[in-house]
Amino acid sequence: MIDANTSITTAIGVATSIETSKQELLRDLLKQVSRLFYTTLVVVPADVRDQVSLAYLFARAADTIADTELIDRPRRLDLLGQLKAQFVSDQIIWPQVREIQQAVGPIQQNSAERILLERLEDCFKLFQTFTADDRRRIQRLMTTLTQGMEMDLIVFSGTSAEDLTVLKTLEDLDRYTYYVAGCVGEFWTDLMCAHRRALASWKVLEMSEVGVRFGKGLQLTNIVKDIAHDLQKGRCYVPAPMLAEAGLTGRDLLDQRNRARFQPVLNKLVRMAVEHLDQGWLYAMSIPRYETRLRLSCMWPILSAGESLKLVMNSPDLLNPAIKVKIPRSKVYQIMALTTSTYACGYVGTAYWGRLRKQII
Repeated sequence: MIDANTSITTAIGVATSIETSKQELLRDLLKQVSRLFYTTLVVVPADVRDQVSLAYLFARAADTIADTELIDRPRRLDLLGQLKAQFVSDQIIWPQVREIQQAVGPIQQNSAERILLERLEDCFKLFQTFTADDRRRIQRLMTTLTQGMEMDLIVFSGTSAEDLTVLKTLEDLDRYTYYVAGCVGEFWTDLMCAHRRALASWKVLEMSEVGVRFGKGLQLTNIVKDIAHDLQKGRCYVPAPMLAEAGLTGRDLLDQRNRARFQPVLNKLVRMAVEHLDQGWLYAMSIPRYETRLRLSCMWPILSAGESLKLVMNSPDLLNPAIKVKIPRSKVYQIMALTTSTYACGYVGTAYWGRLRKQII
C-alpha cells in the first residue's frame, strides 16, 4: 500500500518539475530565441502570457524547419506537414515530434534554435496542460501559420537572386500576409476576449477582422523593409502587376539604380501597410485604458512599425542588400518609455501615431 505522504510528495515533485520546465521554456528559452518579442511579452497580462509564449515557440520552431536550407525542400515540406499534423487533432504523434527534433535540431548553427528543437517534445507536453479551448486556439493558429510557410517553400522554389520568383497577384500577397500574420490577430482576439473581462463586450468576429488587418500591416512593414534581403533569397513579395504599372520586373529590383523608379510602387505598398496599421490603432484604442498592459502590447508594435516605415520611405539604400533598414533599439525603448510613463494614454499615443503617419505618407 502506498503511503499517503509519499503520494503527496510525488505529486508535489511532479508539479514542481512541470513548473520548472515551463519557466525554462517560456522565460529562459523564449528570451534567447527572440529578445525583442520577449521585451514586449513581459507586459502581456499574466493569465494569457503562457499561451502567447508557447504559441510563439511553436511558430519559431516551424519557421526554423522552413528556413533550414541544409535540408532539401521536399523534406522540409514533409517535416512542416508532420508538425502541422500535431495541431489537427488532440492526439500528439510523439514519433513524428521526435523525428522533427532529430532531423532539424542537430544541424542548427544558432544555439537557441537548436535548443528549441531539442525541447519541442517538452513544448507539446506543456501544450497538453492547457485548457481545451486554449489548445484549440493554438491549433487553429498553427495550422494557418504553417500554410504560409508551405506557401513560401512551394511558390519560391529558388534560393538565390538567380532563381528569383515574383508573386503573381495582389491577392497572393494578401493571402500570404494573412497566413503568416493576419491569423495572429484572430488568435490574439479570441484569446484575449476569453480571458480578459474588460473585453467581454467585444464582438469577437468583428474585432477578429480588425485584428487580421493589424497583423497584415505588421507583415507588410516587414516585407518592404526586408525587400533587398528577400530578393537575394529568390523571393519577391511585390506582386508582378504592381511592378508592371511602373514598368518594372522583379529582376529590375536587383539593380540599386532602380530605387527611384521603384518609389511609386513603394508608395502604394506603404500606404497599404499604413491603412492596415490604422485599423490596428483603432483595435488598440478599443481596449479600455485600465487594461494598460494589453493596450501597451498592441501600441508598441504599431508605433515601431510606423518608425520602420518612415525609415523605408527615406532610405536611398532600400534595394541594397548590404544595408539593413532597422530602427535602433533606442527608438524602441523610447516608444516604450513614452507610452508606459503616460499609462497607455490614448491622446498621447494617437498624437504620436498621427505625426508618424504624416511623416510616412
